[in-house]
Amino acid sequence: MDICIIGLPKSGKTTIFNALTRGKSEIAAYTPSNLEPNVGVVKVGDPRMALLERTLRPGKTILAEIKYTDIAISTIKSRKGAHGTGQFLNYLSSTNALLHVVRAFSDESIPHIEESINPQRDLSVMDLELSLFDLGIIERKLERFDTSLKSVKNTERDAILREQALLAKIKRDLEKEIPIWQQGLSLEELKHLDNYQFLTAKPMIVVINIGENQLSQAAFIEAELRSACLYVSYDVVAICGKLEMELIQLDETEVGAFRRELGLEESALERLVRLSYKLLGLISFFTIVSSELKAWTISSGTTALQAAGKIHTDIEKGFIKAEVISFNDFSKCGNLAEAKKQGLFRLEGKNYNIQDGDIITFLFNV
Repeated sequence: MDICIIGLPKSGKTTIFNALTRGKSEIAAYTPSNLEPNVGVVKVGDPRMALLERTLRPGKTILAEIKYTDIAISTIKSRKGAHGTGQFLNYLSSTNALLHVVRAFSDESIPHIEESINPQRDLSVMDLELSLFDLGIIERKLERFDTSLKSVKNTERDAILREQALLAKIKRDLEKEIPIWQQGLSLEELKHLDNYQFLTAKPMIVVINIGENQLSQAAFIEAELRSACLYVSYDVVAICGKLEMELIQLDETEVGAFRRELGLEESALERLVRLSYKLLGLISFFTIVSSELKAWTISSGTTALQAAGKIHTDIEKGFIKAEVISFNDFSKCGNLAEAKKQGLFRLEGKNYNIQDGDIITFLFNV
């Protein structure tokens, strides 16, 4: 899973990046000469994997991973020509989700670029920036449609006209500063847009970067902003980036005591990973092959055949059956031998929908 971290200058993007990745990237505003993105990969902790590891004692354990990329997006105010935006469009287009850091903390030593703290305003500014990216894509595509319709075959004309009409409708709303995820498009319409990788259609987690003195208000701050953003592919979370970055430098036992004292049930990483999986509709399944225990991340609704292909194309081509046991059934037995003795393993066909926590052995013939 790839997630891009975006936000206005001085919002604390890199602080959040460091807190999530245990990174030590310099916390400073991006400049035209300093536009290199920060990239970090983190392992996805899963208590189910920990239990499987203790029980099965594999020779190697491979956790799922998330790549976070902290990038700079110029704002309309600062943009003079192509101020680095083209350079980062590939990062943004290929990412699975956006993590938008919005500033809510006050610090006189770090003045806000708008000279006041207003999360709702900052959220709207970034929505506009992303809309401008999408408008550029649509305008170029519509121009190509105008040209191609002059020579296209009649059999292809209707499909092009339908796509042209859909893009024109989306364009009108984007020009009114309405992001795609707010436009109420049908699932069929959204499916037609998959190849475009529109930025305002991507799932987004808004991270409200609060100060330590705002921790007691975190739930209220979250609820206030979330009430204005009730959309399926959208969520809001309040995090004190500075505190989280400091906590990851401490010993694990110390961190636990501090979190309990502050009333924090989980780390920023744990919370954001959980929200990311939910927002993107992702689940995990596990394999145990040649003493290697591995977690795989897939979309909910993935079939056994598709999951086999994620591991290796040969397994997909030669698929016979999937030997499956749920994590809950396995945990009750304590080991594979007892689970087999109790008849808890099932043989599933290629159309079986993988369930979260399934432990699978794929049977195939090459």
